[in-house]
Amino acid sequence: MNGIDVDTPIRRHWPWYAGALAMLVLLWFLTPILAPFVVGAGIAYLGDPTADRLERLGLSRTASVAIVFTGIVVVILLLLVLLAPMLYEQSVALIHNIPAWINWILDSGLPKLGIRAPAGTHLDADGLQQIVSEHWSQAGGVVKTLWLHVSASGKAFATMAANLLMIPIVSFYLMRDWDRLVAWIATLIPPRMLPRTQRFAHEADEVLGSFIRGQLLVMAALAAIYSIGLTLTGLSLGLIIGVIAGLLSFVPYLGFVVGFGAALIAMLVQTHEWLPLLWICLVFGIGQVLESAVLTPILVGDKIGMHPVTVIFAVMAGGQLFGFVGVLVALPVSAVLAVALRHAKEEWLRSPLYLAGADATAAPPPDTEPPQE
Repeated sequence: MNGIDVDTPIRRHWPWYAGALAMLVLLWFLTPILAPFVVGAGIAYLGDPTADRLERLGLSRTASVAIVFTGIVVVILLLLVLLAPMLYEQSVALIHNIPAWINWILDSGLPKLGIRAPAGTHLDADGLQQIVSEHWSQAGGVVKTLWLHVSASGKAFATMAANLLMIPIVSFYLMRDWDRLVAWIATLIPPRMLPRTQRFAHEADEVLGSFIRGQLLVMAALAAIYSIGLTLTGLSLGLIIGVIAGLLSFVPYLGFVVGFGAALIAMLVQTHEWLPLLWICLVFGIGQVLESAVLTPILVGDKIGMHPVTVIFAVMAGGQLFGFVGVLVALPVSAVLAVALRHAKEEWLRSPLYLAGADATAAPPPDTEPPQE
């Protein structure tokens, strides 16, 4: 067109585009080994602001990172020592109680609601328990999936142990060199794009910080509220159900639905009375009010702006494409994409294509005479 080859930029830079595509394909093939690096990077990202504050107080970068890293390890170890035995005991009890739950639903729960199985049909509780135990990983049981792989061979066990050992090593070194890594990435950005990229990165960092740190605190707070509340009601499985409900709360309403339903069934099977269900409703009602009115506004804020359906789709899409790693990074990546879409919308509204013909289609001012033919 007019002697100008519009494809020249693409032809000139095609090796870079091909290299970027090759990197994406390589990451997709390396998905099975990326989990410790993703978790380590997440820990480093969470700990970097605290390490920066300690560094501004006069400590060296290595000392600051060592203090932050030690604090994280101590907190994790305390949680494991205090909660792991009780969680294991209640997890075993939960699995063993599945037949009792199923029998109660078939023999007592459904008939009380006026629902009966068709004549001649029979549901085997033991068979349903086996199906649930074999397929619960498809409903989010990542631990079950890992255990199946671990028990398959000693090599799988060694691989998982190595991955667990890799997480603290990766997180420590990434946290120590985080600022250098960010500065190095900045040197790779073309100078003409640097101001816009820095503005985008700053906004994305605010969104990610609000989401990751805030959401983790919300999950921990809800797990504590549900666990303590359900235990006070006398529910024998209150701790494990409360922890599951809190951990699943990163997907809107999923933690509430799963925890509330499981708590109701467990209490009915345990007491065979309807009155204790009021206490279950009270516990989850208080949890929902605190989450919507206090925890989420204060800890997370409204900077993310993702619709609940978008959150659910992101988690499912990440798991489908990249497995466990995809679930880990689905929401952070979606938060960054939400920022990118807001910037893209701003560019689109200022683009010549959007503004083309705007003057022609606009109504003429009242004091303007129509054009003369």
